[in-house]
Amino acid sequence: MLPQVMATRYVTPLREGGSLPGIVEADDLGTYVMKFTGAGQGPKTLVAEVVCGQLARRLGLRVPDLVRMWLDPVIGKGEPDEEVQELLKASGGLNLGMDYLPGSIGFDPLAYAVSAAEAGRVVWFDALVNNVDRSWRNPNLLVWHGDLWLIDHGATLIWHHSWRSAEAAAAKPYDASDHALAPFHPDLDAAAAELAPQVTEKLLAECLADVPDAWLDGEPGFAGPDAVRAAYADVLAARARTLHERITLGPPTPDRPSQAPGWLTGKDGDAR
Repeated sequence: MLPQVMATRYVTPLREGGSLPGIVEADDLGTYVMKFTGAGQGPKTLVAEVVCGQLARRLGLRVPDLVRMWLDPVIGKGEPDEEVQELLKASGGLNLGMDYLPGSIGFDPLAYAVSAAEAGRVVWFDALVNNVDRSWRNPNLLVWHGDLWLIDHGATLIWHHSWRSAEAAAAKPYDASDHALAPFHPDLDAAAAELAPQVTEKLLAECLADVPDAWLDGEPGFAGPDAVRAAYADVLAARARTLHERITLGPPTPDRPSQAPGWLTGKDGDAR
């Protein structure tokens, strides 16, 4: 289970993306990037963050530590921004915190070289979770203490916005042509040989156990949180087996509109 902390001070919003995360201090004296259950996509975005963050960590990729973060909406009373106030009021209770990496900088492919092996592992992982939001347009990568860190996985596992599509999602191809690390010639064969055997039933169960029941309970068509966890595991296990055969890498397409869903870009409120 993820450690739990209490939010003690809302510091500032991060006005990137559609979910309006914020920098928050907690009672363990840590500083976190907090994502809120009251944001547009609700708990599903937080579920994706937990599943992907814990899975990436177990596969040897660098992601900020995650915590369950309890929020008392009263801390938003002094916030002058009405949008932030409403978000905090709507997010009382359990939310998600990601360790804030002070001094980190956004990834720039012209300033930071990535080996083919590391690029291959990141691209393979993103294909596994069907990440539509790590392109050259928006890398969602940080460089911290000279290392590459993966952040912001809210736009993954997108089949969970419509479970009817889950079976098809297991065999869905992944076009990595616009991936932020595509220029570094990702070694996908080596990544598949290293990572696919690690995506076991046990590993997936461990990652999914870290998702709070409250964020899974009440999902239509499921008997309870454990049934939802099993559905996530089924899709991810099936994808991992032959994933490398369905990843394509072609030339980038600078003139093509972003493939991220409308709810992420702010152009459409429909998650499906």
